[in-house]
Amino acid sequence: MDKVIKQLSEMQIGKLLEKEPLANHTTMKIGGPADIFIEPSSVESIEKAMKVIKENNLPWRVIGRGSNLLVSDEGIDGVVLKLAKGLDHLNINGTEVTAGAGVSLVNLSVQISKKGYAGLEFASGIPGSVGGAVYMNAGAHGSDMSAILREAHVLFEDGTLSWLSKEEMEFSYRTSLLQKKKSGIVLEAIFQFKEGNRSEIVERMQNNKNYRKDTQPYNLPCAGSIFRNPLPIHAGKLVEDAGLKGHSIGGAQISPMHGNFIVNTGEGSAADVQALIQHVKDTVYSKFEIDLETEVEFIGRQQ
Repeated sequence: MDKVIKQLSEMQIGKLLEKEPLANHTTMKIGGPADIFIEPSSVESIEKAMKVIKENNLPWRVIGRGSNLLVSDEGIDGVVLKLAKGLDHLNINGTEVTAGAGVSLVNLSVQISKKGYAGLEFASGIPGSVGGAVYMNAGAHGSDMSAILREAHVLFEDGTLSWLSKEEMEFSYRTSLLQKKKSGIVLEAIFQFKEGNRSEIVERMQNNKNYRKDTQPYNLPCAGSIFRNPLPIHAGKLVEDAGLKGHSIGGAQISPMHGNFIVNTGEGSAADVQALIQHVKDTVYSKFEIDLETEVEFIGRQQ
C-alpha cells in the first residue's frame, strides 16, 4: 500500500489521505476508515488515479456528498474517491446546463431557478451532488433526474470514458444502468431545462423546501429515505402504521417526524442502523406481508 500511496502522491491528483474516517464524509456521520481516500482535483486526476488503482488491482468506490450511504463501522478496503470541489464546474448555456459530479444539487436548483428555468424544483432540499443524483436517479415530488438529463459522462470500471444518453442510462425508480448492469462513475452531466415563470418556480421550490423542513429530520445526521416506496403505498406510512416511529436500537432511531428516516442520535453505529433496518423489515412484513427494499446503500467491510 505504501508503494501505491507514493505513486498517487507523485501524481499530485488532489487531496490524498490514509485511513480517513468516512464518518467525516457521510450525512449519517457514520463510517470507518478508507485505506486510501482521494479527493480528485479534476477529471484528468480521476483518470490518472484509476490507472494506478487498476494496475494494482485495488478495490475502489466513489462517493459524493455521502447522502444515501451507510458505511460499515469496519471501513472500506482499497480506495475511496470523493467527487467534490475538483469536479464542481458549471456551465449554463441557455436552457442547456453542464454540471460536474461534485456540484451540489441544492445549489444547482437555486442557480437554475434564478434564470427562470423549470425542471429542477423537486431537488430543492435534497442533500446530494449531481453525480450521485444521476447515478441513482434521485427524485422527489413526482419528478426525478431522468426528466431533465440529456447525457451523462461516465467512467467505467475498465477505464473507458463514454457519454451515455438518457435512454442508455436505463433509468427506473431510484436506479440506473450503473447500479444494475454496468458499474461506473458519473463525472458530469448535461441537463435540458425549460423556460418558465421565475416567480412560480421560486414559489414551488420554497414550498418543497418548507415541506422537507416540516416533515423530515434534516436537523439530525441521516441518510435520506431508508426504504424504497412500494408504490402506491409509501414506506413511511407502513413504518408508522407498524407503530415503529421513534423506535431505537443503540444510537439509531426511526425519526418521530417521518417513518422512512433513521437518524443518528449522537453515538450511532452502522451496526445499530442495520439492526434497526432489519427490525423494520421484519415487523412490516409480519404485519402487512410487504417486503421493504432499502434505498440507502450499505458499503464497506463486513464484521
